[in-house]
Amino acid sequence: MTSFALWEQSLTGTVRTGAQIPDEYRIDRSGFNPVGAPEVLVQAKTVDDVQNAVIYAADTDLSVVIRGAGTGLAGGVSAGSGSLVLDVSGLNRITDISPADELAVVEPGVITAALDAEAGRYGLRYAPDPASASISTIGGNIATNAGGLRCVKYGVTGDSVLGLSVVLADGRLIHTGRRTAKGVAGLDLTSLFTGSEGTLGVIVSATVRLQPTPIDTVTIAAYFDDVEQAAAATTAVLAARVRPSIMELLDEASLRQSRDFLGLPSDAAGPFVVAQTDGFGAHTEARIVQEVFGQFSSRVSVGDDPQVSDELLAIRRAALPALERHGRALIEDIAVPRTRIADAIRAVAEIATRHRTAIYTFGHAGDGNLHPIIVVDRDDPDAYDRAVAAADEIFGTALALGGTITGEHGVGVLKRRWLERELGPDGVELQRTIRRALDPTGLFNPGKTV
Repeated sequence: MTSFALWEQSLTGTVRTGAQIPDEYRIDRSGFNPVGAPEVLVQAKTVDDVQNAVIYAADTDLSVVIRGAGTGLAGGVSAGSGSLVLDVSGLNRITDISPADELAVVEPGVITAALDAEAGRYGLRYAPDPASASISTIGGNIATNAGGLRCVKYGVTGDSVLGLSVVLADGRLIHTGRRTAKGVAGLDLTSLFTGSEGTLGVIVSATVRLQPTPIDTVTIAAYFDDVEQAAAATTAVLAARVRPSIMELLDEASLRQSRDFLGLPSDAAGPFVVAQTDGFGAHTEARIVQEVFGQFSSRVSVGDDPQVSDELLAIRRAALPALERHGRALIEDIAVPRTRIADAIRAVAEIATRHRTAIYTFGHAGDGNLHPIIVVDRDDPDAYDRAVAAADEIFGTALALGGTITGEHGVGVLKRRWLERELGPDGVELQRTIRRALDPTGLFNPGKTV
């Protein structure tokens, strides 16, 4: 076995050990606190660094926890005792943009918004748009199959991933997928690694689909008397066979927190929905959305001013950081059939009352993906236990309504015990079998997902 000193010298990136490792590398944005601290941190700069780190960890009986920006919300990159943290945020190059083929090849540390901006130079854009786009990385988005604001029309991250380069548990580098618009050669390994939450291999490059920048974008905003009315309006828009690119909902409490966080006047009352239509039919679709919203509210506005549109979307993006000011936020991530959004929101409100817990609800109403955020008061010793009980009921409600325990954030640590209830014991065991086939010693991210 290579000595630590020789191994460290072979790397381009930086290696830290023990107390040299900043505490931030133990946790992600979920707030989950693992036992102990990582033994080694490798801040990789090249694919060779990644391969060498994986081989070294296997030789020294360390587990490998792969990390990008650390913006995950399910504890998926938490790293405790016996772990080597492999930070791939330094692999941050856009290595190719092909305007003719409408694709880009990027390393995993590329910031999502940076790729979108670079694509914009060619009249293109990267459609996946998580609320954390300004800080989250492409690699992390792929690892969790992240969603985002534009999911209604353009789908989740996986819908834009054409191919991957992945380092396996034995250090081999494989390439999956293609650069062509379609292809069905062999099993779809690209989809297997997408959403695997760092349990099957290390993504070191991705070929992603780009979309033409819409010729027009129109924003429609509306305030409603209650959240059920707002949910009903979003469902009615989809029933009218319109597909906005964005349709986001904030309950009144979330809206007030977000506006306060941004320093905006807090005089707007009622739950809030912001939608966007885009493309050649943007104005026609916007008129339909306006008419549908008008059946539920008299407070509807429509415009195509980019600055106003950005301000409205900023309110949605600020919702989570606004709540994180007030205590630990348990960030739930359920999805239900779009026709059951109102039922889900009503149930969450009842759960909040029953457990004497503050729950703020916002999310991607256009695809039924809601984020009930439970804020735990630091000064209340019983608040956390009540919050956990409320979260359990929220997950149960999602499943009872025909939904899922996670629409985009992943399972990580926080939702493992709910996974079997959704998938069933045979489904979970099949996934474990696949995981063992690719990582027989359990090198990658032990204790996460399945």
